[in-house]
Amino acid sequence: MAEQTSILLNNGTSIPQVALGVFRMPDSEETTAAVQAALEVGYRHIDTACVYGNERAVGEGLRRSGVDRGSVFVTTKLWNDDIRAHRAKDAFGESLDRLGLDYVDLYLIHWPADGWQQAWDDMQEIAASGRAKAIGVSNFHQHHMNELLANSDVVPAADQVESSPQFTNQELVDYLHGKGITPEAWSPLGGTGGNLLTDPLLAEIGAKYGKTAAQVVIRWHIQRGVVVLPKSTHADRIRQNIDVFDFALTDADMSAINTLSTGKRNGADPDNFSF
Repeated sequence: MAEQTSILLNNGTSIPQVALGVFRMPDSEETTAAVQAALEVGYRHIDTACVYGNERAVGEGLRRSGVDRGSVFVTTKLWNDDIRAHRAKDAFGESLDRLGLDYVDLYLIHWPADGWQQAWDDMQEIAASGRAKAIGVSNFHQHHMNELLANSDVVPAADQVESSPQFTNQELVDYLHGKGITPEAWSPLGGTGGNLLTDPLLAEIGAKYGKTAAQVVIRWHIQRGVVVLPKSTHADRIRQNIDVFDFALTDADMSAINTLSTGKRNGADPDNFSF
């Protein structure tokens, strides 16, 4: 398997471009086994969150894998209830305890919930302590980011947003690149509301390279300069999802995939969410 690519964040930290996402995975042996399997086949980036409720299982998977902690990029996130309660520092410590780690590589504000401005100030203190190597945000629209940048000298390292061929979110991706902020894609394969994995165009492109539709989509994200977070608990799919560094899509392939965009989200709109 070819060695995977990384992106240099704006604070000098290197982030592997393909991560195992663990959204909606249980805090159980299933998730521990998935994390362990991912690390054993070459993943070096695990993306979790407080609200996923599986930080303990993620930490256990990392320990069981035997992979050196310094070789693995771990992301977790500050949940909305803690943002609103101004509990960023306490919530971060609780996440570290559940993970069983001394630090995380990236800590994100999960959604722009009321009070996120104070949370960003608190996260800067967390970063200064060395317990988060980088800090960023998730689900921030351009106007949220403009407000943050107007009131802070610390530029977020990343913004994790919904993006897939069905909802490219390309205007925001381009904006983030222009600000030196790394875009990360959640629901990169279209999520539960999509049908990308059975799309005939993606199957046709994949056939040229001996790749699946999912591998084509992951490669599309990579070539857009986006960190991609595919989720799976199945060992064979976990292996397939990172086997994407031995081929490259042509410009024509990339353009064809872009035509799948519907402009419709599968997830919540960051300007209109109720959680």
